[in-house]
Amino acid sequence: MNINLAKQVALVTGASSGIGAGVARAMAAAGARVVINYPNEAAKESALSVLKDIHDGGGEGMICSCDVSKEDQVIHMFKEVVESYGTLDILVNNAGLQRDAPFHDMTLDQWQFVIDVNLTGQFLCAREAIREFLRRGIVPERSVACGKIIHMSSVHEMIPWAGHANYAASKGAIRMLMQTLAQEYGDRKIRVNSICPGAIQTPINKSAWETPQALNNLMNLIPYNRIGQPTDIGNLAVFLASDFSDYVTGASIFIDGGMTVFEGFATGG
Repeated sequence: MNINLAKQVALVTGASSGIGAGVARAMAAAGARVVINYPNEAAKESALSVLKDIHDGGGEGMICSCDVSKEDQVIHMFKEVVESYGTLDILVNNAGLQRDAPFHDMTLDQWQFVIDVNLTGQFLCAREAIREFLRRGIVPERSVACGKIIHMSSVHEMIPWAGHANYAASKGAIRMLMQTLAQEYGDRKIRVNSICPGAIQTPINKSAWETPQALNNLMNLIPYNRIGQPTDIGNLAVFLASDFSDYVTGASIFIDGGMTVFEGFATGG
């Protein structure tokens, strides 16, 4: 299977590091022109590094600063993408973060900040993407679909996570957002799916893998007995963006080494 996303434009939010960077590199390797979103000036250098990797590999792309929780910034980002590349074909709604606390100690600011970025940010970006897809319509030489949206969810749209109520709530809500959009826009050939990563080796969960003991403990949750890599997520995102997955919509696809089969119960619980 040779996936070719040439002529297509992919916007990846939160693409300056971690999973987003892995997805951006994978999209570029498949031929897409990639917009690397980053949230603020502090992340610009990392975004430029991802862009350099894309250029060094013979790909094409640009960087774009935007706080996805801010409506005016999201609208401006999509305007910039369309002005630069003419349209958008693929949105990877990846930007997300954590602000962890025991529930009884969680502040409203901690709750709201996570919901604003993880959920409202995905709403705003999906809305602008759908507006552009509907404006442009289907262009057969680009794709048989009118547009593709990939929401980055988590195994925690299904697995409760004590001490992370804001994060888990945001991911559970993303599932319903994704399925509702797939239902609402399927007849217009807009495909909407979610990727649900388990433990992926990125800075956001460094404490879970940075020492041999921590990594060994993590394996108690993963039947496949390895931690995931951003390239694993990137490969799945490329497939979901391609016409090979044209009959896939409204799906939460778990990519977790088997975490959601609950390895802790392997010996009978």
